[in-house]
Amino acid sequence: MSINTEHDFFIQLHLTEKCNLRCRHCYQTGRKSDEMHFSEIKELTTEVSDMLKAWQETYDIKFSPSFNITGGEPFMRGDLFEIISEISNQGFEIYLLSNGILINKQRAEKLSELGVKGVQVSIEGPEKIHDSIRGRNSFASSIKGVLYLLDSGIRVTLNVTLSKINAGYFMELVTLASALGVQKLGFSRLVPSGRGSGLLSKMLEKEKIKDIYEEIFSLNSYIPEIVTGDPVASQMSSSPGKYAGEVPSGGCAAGVSGLTILPDGTVTPCRRMPVPIGNVRRDSLRELWATSEVLEMLRDKKSYNGRCGKCERWANCRGCRAIAYAHSQSKGKNDFLAEDPQCFIGA
Repeated sequence: MSINTEHDFFIQLHLTEKCNLRCRHCYQTGRKSDEMHFSEIKELTTEVSDMLKAWQETYDIKFSPSFNITGGEPFMRGDLFEIISEISNQGFEIYLLSNGILINKQRAEKLSELGVKGVQVSIEGPEKIHDSIRGRNSFASSIKGVLYLLDSGIRVTLNVTLSKINAGYFMELVTLASALGVQKLGFSRLVPSGRGSGLLSKMLEKEKIKDIYEEIFSLNSYIPEIVTGDPVASQMSSSPGKYAGEVPSGGCAAGVSGLTILPDGTVTPCRRMPVPIGNVRRDSLRELWATSEVLEMLRDKKSYNGRCGKCERWANCRGCRAIAYAHSQSKGKNDFLAEDPQCFIGA
């Protein structure tokens, strides 16, 4: 019997480490890397397409495949539009993650012409707060890019990385998003890795996270739509699944519904979790997905430590693996299976 439900599967493709900003909280290091050429990205896209087709034929399941294209700043790649066109032609939905600064009228119209489904632009708070994190005058330039995107008919999500620096300004972002007319406002938590490791002390306490999330979810009928990929946030309105502890079915996507590919072809479970499992320049992506010990551990509750390993909501959450990993490193460990230090569910 065919299963009608479509399963999300995404590739987070980092085209470059180059960026026109140096954000205080960035999880990347900004180091130079041997970026994949267009021909290599084309081969990668074909491989992902073939992999999903094989899974669909073998397991009789349907996929809703997508590429999240980012950097660094993706507009630092001169062949960005050629890459988008190639990926789109192979049947993938395309989403772009950008700081918005390099988006002008012509580029926004080109993205629309190429069928880009949506663009996420990072906004960290009102102008003074945003600029303190991302650099002087960056707020005004990013907003200008957002307006160009909206004028071109592209759906826009503003996204904020919550920390002690800006958490108190979330409601102002709601007002801003509504005034701009963007479709969604997203939020995530600070991951203290890369350049962001210097902001470890700015991580929010779990009690504060709970208070903020309760306030956010009280706006569930608000426009724009408020969204998040935070597995802890997703558990606030859900009950423990009856299959909890057996098969991952939601929550943290690392190793379950997607992979990240860095500019040099390195494959990691998540864009914010720098644990290499291979490289597409030499390894089969299908084999990595099936045989990686790291991915196998991420999918196995018995491998998890602390409260996450005992949680009845594990199958639908698993905590944020990137935050757990970065926080463990601050304690002198390298444990990507540690408990999520900011989880307040059941505490």
